Amino acid sequence: MNTEAIAPLSIAGTAEDTPAFVQGLGNAFERHGFAVISDHGISPDLIASVFNSTRDFFAQPTETKKQFHVPGGGGQRGYTAFGVEAAKGEPRADLKEFWHLGRDLPPGDPRRSSMPENVLVPSVPGFDTKTRELFSALDKLGLRILRGVARHLKLAPDYFDDKVAPGNSILRLLHYPPLAPNAVGMRAAPHEDINVITLLLGAEESGLELLTRSGAWLPVSPPPGAVVVNIGDMLQRLTNNVLPSTTHRVVNPTPERAGYPRYSMPFFQHFASEFLIETLPNCITPDRPNKYPVPITADDFLQERLAEIKLK
Repeated sequence: MNTEAIAPLSIAGTAEDTPAFVQGLGNAFERHGFAVISDHGISPDLIASVFNSTRDFFAQPTETKKQFHVPGGGGQRGYTAFGVEAAKGEPRADLKEFWHLGRDLPPGDPRRSSMPENVLVPSVPGFDTKTRELFSALDKLGLRILRGVARHLKLAPDYFDDKVAPGNSILRLLHYPPLAPNAVGMRAAPHEDINVITLLLGAEESGLELLTRSGAWLPVSPPPGAVVVNIGDMLQRLTNNVLPSTTHRVVNPTPERAGYPRYSMPFFQHFASEFLIETLPNCITPDRPNKYPVPITADDFLQERLAEIKLK
């Protein structure tokens, strides 16, 4: 994809409250399920620092990394090894390993039953501090983008605030190792995201592609420093598919680039675990009957999907 397909939208200042931003965001999401956001204000130094910490973490011996795995945790916190997660309906596991950081909760918070403790990484200096700082920055940016989404859907601008601010959101640090020439499988097989929206900080190595409505695959190549944002299944369900959750994948590199690793950092913004995903009335029309007549809580939906992608 190039900027002619999805033009970057500046979110500088209070852009999310302007008609031009709202229209551009809504058009991009309704057409592609993806948007590109520039001028987001997240420090390039912070992003670079977390990328460096990510490389340092995954460079550790496998046995060291496995110490940070949480048995029975569904991959929701800590380390998940290479070759574990698979796309829904895909028999082969993806060619990746990853780290998950979630929201820190105070002692006694009732959401601890669905949002477990984070795992500390003392072996990588600065890792815990910088990843939490980036989590917070992406969380705030996501809420700003959702203000634009709310306006596009003719909802109150703060509609998503109390539903997402305490949400079970996750920062994922991804490592796709170098591939052998005869590697079987794909770095990330075609899939849709589970959550509300995903904010992706770009990778140095290419590979991300989305499936267009015509059935063609288009590479996602945002300008340097921009954030790619896509709709997840929870928001698709809430909006009765007005905002579509688009299939995407990470293809294997060309033979010339197979020896290079790929790193990326998606932030999966989630609803609060107890939020009931029930189709918005203004997204139901005679021409668009309710596709999801049975509501489901965000946590029940998440648990179903974690089982489908082989994390539980």
